[in-house]
Amino acid sequence: MTVRVRFAPSPTGTLHVGSARTALFNWLFARHHQGEFLLRIEDTDSVRSREEFLEEILDSLRWLGLNWDGEPTFQSKRLKVYREAAEGLLSRGLARLDGKAILFPVTPGQVVQFEDLVHGTNQVNTLEIKDQVLIKSDGTPAYNFACVVDDSEFKITHVIRGDDHLSNTPKQLLLYRALQRTPPHFVHIPLILGTDRSRLSKRHGATNLNEYRRIGYLPEAIVNFLALLGWSPGGDREILSVQDLVREFDLSRVGKTGAVFDLAKLSWMNSQYLKQAPLETWLPLIQQALQARGWWNDASDPAWVGKVIELYKGRVETLEDFCRQAQGLFTEEFPFDPEAVQLRLKEPQAGAHLEAFADRLERLPLWDSTSIEGACRALAEELKIKAADLIHPTRVAVTGRSVGPSLFHLLGIAGKERTLKRLRQAAERLC
Repeated sequence: MTVRVRFAPSPTGTLHVGSARTALFNWLFARHHQGEFLLRIEDTDSVRSREEFLEEILDSLRWLGLNWDGEPTFQSKRLKVYREAAEGLLSRGLARLDGKAILFPVTPGQVVQFEDLVHGTNQVNTLEIKDQVLIKSDGTPAYNFACVVDDSEFKITHVIRGDDHLSNTPKQLLLYRALQRTPPHFVHIPLILGTDRSRLSKRHGATNLNEYRRIGYLPEAIVNFLALLGWSPGGDREILSVQDLVREFDLSRVGKTGAVFDLAKLSWMNSQYLKQAPLETWLPLIQQALQARGWWNDASDPAWVGKVIELYKGRVETLEDFCRQAQGLFTEEFPFDPEAVQLRLKEPQAGAHLEAFADRLERLPLWDSTSIEGACRALAEELKIKAADLIHPTRVAVTGRSVGPSLFHLLGIAGKERTLKRLRQAAERLC
């Protein structure tokens, strides 16, 4: 049996991280079994469905690397198929007309039982199920009916979806039985929760996948993180490549309880991928981020930007974090951390020390980290102060921040002119 799964987004909004996780689980399962991953667009809501949402969803799936097999199927182009299936039930006396709508009467008192590959045996009495709409009065199919028709026609073997669809399964099984079609295996994965263990929502942070992309999370990190929301490879492993995930993905390791979306863990995971990413991966991403902020122009030197990247890549969690920490190297105007200013630039003699350091640096014949460090330590010894008394105020004067990479390497990359200008501007304000 060839494994066939599907992801079925509605283009009524952008791709939610929960939907992205559902798509990922389907994709991993299909690729693990050398099966097929199909894409079905549930776009029968003509009022809310929009082309820009569809393009965003498709682009997000491509960005994550979740390639689908064949061409996407659009439900809006299959209205005739759904009506013929519903009319077939009408002709057999298993459905009835209600004005322009077609309904499927549910016989009360029956027990619908099914095996879920995560939750085990489930039983529902049809007393809890209302009559089901097959075709609405506007001619469009109801969700459950369209799912059954599509999944059976396209020979879907496993329906992998969120726990919130668990209540739809007995309704769909009644329709499979009426249509005389074989149902797939059902797999209901745990919902994604916020840190307070309530269902993930905007109050917990961004829920739109594109927002994480904009901030500067790498797709490899997102895939790794989402895969571990409700599934475990065992052995307390956390960093897994896509190849690792495909090789090891097994439904038996999917949990039954909700998975917590921990943004701090995602950021840590992203930092691990950023540390390992080669410069050729970084450069186009940083160029795009700098262009978006107006910090890149035709005169920007990729080789110099590469040096800045190497300086900061081990210290940042996202590309946005990189831009925030390194802004002072890309713009003339940059924010000063008030706490850093109070702590480092309000010290007695800070202005005089910065002016003296600027004078000493100006006389350097060679501008590199070794020469800068030598000048700093020699001046500190002459002034009978600690080198830190020069290093800390200099960092704030040049970058606006109290922490960062090695100051001497930073000044070497910042350049002599920029460094002297900022040291003297800060000294002038303080003196």
